[in-house]
Amino acid sequence: MNVMVISSSPNKDGLTAACAAAAVEGVLLAGGHTEEVRLNELQIGLCQACGDGWGACLKDHECQVKDGFQSLHARVRLADAYVLVTPVYWGEMSESAKVFMDRLRRCEATRGGESSLFDKPVIAVAAAGDSGRGMITCLSSMERWIQHVQARVFDLLPVNRWSREYKLVAIRAAAQAMVREAMEK
Repeated sequence: MNVMVISSSPNKDGLTAACAAAAVEGVLLAGGHTEEVRLNELQIGLCQACGDGWGACLKDHECQVKDGFQSLHARVRLADAYVLVTPVYWGEMSESAKVFMDRLRRCEATRGGESSLFDKPVIAVAAAGDSGRGMITCLSSMERWIQHVQARVFDLLPVNRWSREYKLVAIRAAAQAMVREAMEK
């Protein structure tokens, strides 16, 4: 089983990075394979709402804006499951997470049952490091995105600096459980 762990913080030593590392560890402990993607290290720009607002996304399910999105989209299609980890900024996902997820949604949501993410399990993690607020509204946005791309929510995990230690254990356990469930099918 190939699990893509996608994190979206520029801080390589913060709470978001620790959450992504816990997910990677859980996948490996369960016998899965993982690729960790750090969105802030990629060149992925904003959606340009090409043409009449949809461009080729609607019929070809490919984004026409040429940047780092295309190669990541191809790798996303090959993964069996996903862990999405974002810091919480003002109750929302980070800007790099929103940009990537908006573009992926445009390409995949219109495929219906043929979405590359159809029924694939997703763990969403909202990491609120400073105030600790906004985790639930962030997870709500992530849950809607999962539904739009036809994937399946495996777990939604809020974490803040006060819950860090036991939530890292929970993230590791959730990743392990997701891999085990998939391997049993």
